[in-house]
Amino acid sequence: MVAAMLVLSACAGPPVQEMSDARQAIQAAEAAGAQKWAPVPLSQARDFLDSAEKKLEKRAYNGARNDARQARQKASHARTIAETIGSDR
Repeated sequence: MVAAMLVLSACAGPPVQEMSDARQAIQAAEAAGAQKWAPVPLSQARDFLDSAEKKLEKRAYNGARNDARQARQKASHARTIAETIGSDR
């Protein structure tokens, strides 16, 4: 029971690390040229980050955490596309 409470309390706070990870992933995608080579997933990443920030303001931490993770995934995808296409040119 103590372990379950620890897990639940770890999820209850603000998603500081997830937000940071998402911002860094977006910056890395932009640096790789995603604005040119992968604008759609980059835009989706920014949209998820915006949504996460709004949820964070409302203290909807689980939703913010989920959106931040989605932002990181979309940004990573955009970076991969940009690196792949950009290196072919």
